Amino acid sequence: MTTLNNKNVTVVNHPLCEHNLSVIRDKNINSDGFKNSMKRLATILVLEATRNLPLKEFTVQTPITTCKTNKISDEYKIIFAPILRAGLAISDVASEIIPDASIQHVGMYRDEQTLEPVWYYDKTPVKYNDPEHIKVFILDPMLATGNSAHAAVSLFLKKGILIENLVFISILSAPNGIELLTKDFPYLKIITAKIDEALNSRGYIVPGLGDAGDRLFNTFEK
Repeated sequence: MTTLNNKNVTVVNHPLCEHNLSVIRDKNINSDGFKNSMKRLATILVLEATRNLPLKEFTVQTPITTCKTNKISDEYKIIFAPILRAGLAISDVASEIIPDASIQHVGMYRDEQTLEPVWYYDKTPVKYNDPEHIKVFILDPMLATGNSAHAAVSLFLKKGILIENLVFISILSAPNGIELLTKDFPYLKIITAKIDEALNSRGYIVPGLGDAGDRLFNTFEK
């Protein structure tokens, strides 16, 4: 695991991250291979992002005797917020790791001319009860310009979620997106598997892996 100059940005260095990144970068990999490697990467990143969830001591009865053990504390509500549609690749894995978490979808698409996000769906409540005791993990495989990520973070902050309880998880990031988020939200935790070189004129990460949503859902234009 490598932490950059900003202590809240963590690049998870792991052989399995490197291997599976190589798989999903390959334009010739089939759909199953792409999806399976995305799931493996998502698993590693979600485990890293939830490393510091608070624990609470319980007493359980084993087949042999009673013992004290730890479970995730019920002091906080956990929310996974995938940015549709590609974020589903991470939320599907996250909900298996923490089945009691709430999945709250936010939907944006990128205007190809302005590269700005256009909202089309928001499954978050109008108002959160006790937002100080909610931990939110925003999920999007690609942190490119950072505009969609910025909009999602702003959404939760406006509803009272504390910045220290927000984590952004991306599989692949660009310096542009990292810079935007760390500039405006210096205390936001960012977990990613790789920070690539740059963005091209169309706002795609270079060398990147293309459009994650199209590759996940086979929606390439013929």
